[in-house]
Amino acid sequence: QVQLVESGGGLVQAGGSLRLSCAASGRTLSDYAMGWFRQAPGKEREFVAAVVWTGGRESYGASVKGRFTISRDNAKNTVYLQMNSLIPEDTAVYYCAARLRSSSMYKYWGQGTQVTVPV
Repeated sequence: QVQLVESGGGLVQAGGSLRLSCAASGRTLSDYAMGWFRQAPGKEREFVAAVVWTGGRESYGASVKGRFTISRDNAKNTVYLQMNSLIPEDTAVYYCAARLRSSSMYKYWGQGTQVTVPV
């Protein structure tokens, strides 16, 4: 079992920045890849970014590439999502998720944190 708790959401003006955190606990986290997803009202869940605990390989969704950065702090068992140059289209509930590195399915999910970028 892996427990995930997100924090850091809020309201930010267009062009601003925000950093989300995801504190993870539970099983051997080095066996897991961590991802960020988001879901806006009336839209499907969208992949934002992912990173493995070891090796540092990162991946990003097309809509955030170049603006968002995913990182991890192994000592704190925490994954971050640094979001820069925010636009109203980034408004969504952001979820942290974990999957075994051998699997393509994210099994564990956090409760989500709201990010709002007003028009």
